[in-house]
Amino acid sequence: MTFSGSKLNQLRPYLVFGAVAIMATSLFAASSIYSFTLNSIDGKPAPLADYKGKVVLIVNVASQCGFTPQYSALEAIYEKYKDQGFVILGFPANNFGAQEPGTNEEIKTFCTRKYSVTFPMYAKISVKGDDQAPLYAYLTKETGAGMTGDIKWNFTKFLVDRNGKVVQRFEPPVTPDSKEVTEAIEKQLK
Repeated sequence: MTFSGSKLNQLRPYLVFGAVAIMATSLFAASSIYSFTLNSIDGKPAPLADYKGKVVLIVNVASQCGFTPQYSALEAIYEKYKDQGFVILGFPANNFGAQEPGTNEEIKTFCTRKYSVTFPMYAKISVKGDDQAPLYAYLTKETGAGMTGDIKWNFTKFLVDRNGKVVQRFEPPVTPDSKEVTEAIEKQLK
């Protein structure tokens, strides 16, 4: 097997430690979203542990999807609840219909200019497949009945309580400002 370019850079830490990294990965079991650090859309490490004590909505997003207008509703609920300890984390992904082809810089510009997004955005990742980000492996395999299973499309939403535990999953057609989602958020904020 041969790796080059960005794939090699992603694997470099594991190549340095070889079998030790493989063993550590198989022994490591995340107990909450706080176990993960990913890069922000600006390329800086952004630990999810920074959101301890907050209610979090994790969303895989895309700029060229039929659900892309949900950015407006996401920003609206972020503005409505952020002062109560709520945050939305956006994770751009190009897994479905090549609907997120841009660079991180292009995605950030699009979200800011078109939808005035102010909630935290992370660097583009993969939410399914062989290159699935560890956070999404956790969300889709380790979070319990009714919340696990492959991501089917852009704008799947995971609601996380103040302890970092996933408590609910909403599929893409369920809008962020729907009664179902806002009631679930309000319940966790109490």
